Amino acid sequence: MEFDTDAWREELQSYRDQKDEQFGSARQSPVPPDEREAFDGLPYFEPDPAYRVEATVELVDGDETVTMETSTEGEQLYRRAARLHFAVPNTDGEPTEATLVAYQRVDETDSGSLFVPFRDKTTGQQTYPGGRYMELHYDDELADGAEIRLDFNLAYSPFCAYSEAYECPLPPRENWLEVAIPVGERYEG
Repeated sequence: MEFDTDAWREELQSYRDQKDEQFGSARQSPVPPDEREAFDGLPYFEPDPAYRVEATVELVDGDETVTMETSTEGEQLYRRAARLHFAVPNTDGEPTEATLVAYQRVDETDSGSLFVPFRDKTTGQQTYPGGRYMELHYDDELADGAEIRLDFNLAYSPFCAYSEAYECPLPPRENWLEVAIPVGERYEG
């Protein structure tokens, strides 16, 4: 089945509109209450289907854990679940091989989703200085060598980008990409 770019863009825009509405009015919004009335939506890069890539899953055996520092100088413990190998466009448009580690919180059971925090060459310039996040949802059990879709257009800033009341894990060094990922949420701090 051929990829329908127009339908993908419409779905992405709908997702962004819903998120903006929640951030502007929901009680659990990370936007401080006194700033919600003036909130007119999050800043985003233009959608680019070139950053919607297939990643090959390499499951991590055992219980390798990573202690992630947080935005409040605390720590959170995560388990490495998988390494995701993929290619994204570089500044010259040529594909660049990259790897990100996907994690699960040590205190959570397998929920069919993985946490992928990352930094890239936009971090601290066009995107939140603490990095951005993605969540990968999967059906069934994740298999070694399986293909899973990574859509960087869904990359988002953590709640601590909007309020110091939140404690957010910071991407560990193993998830610092050496390329720019100019899609997803931007940051105008």
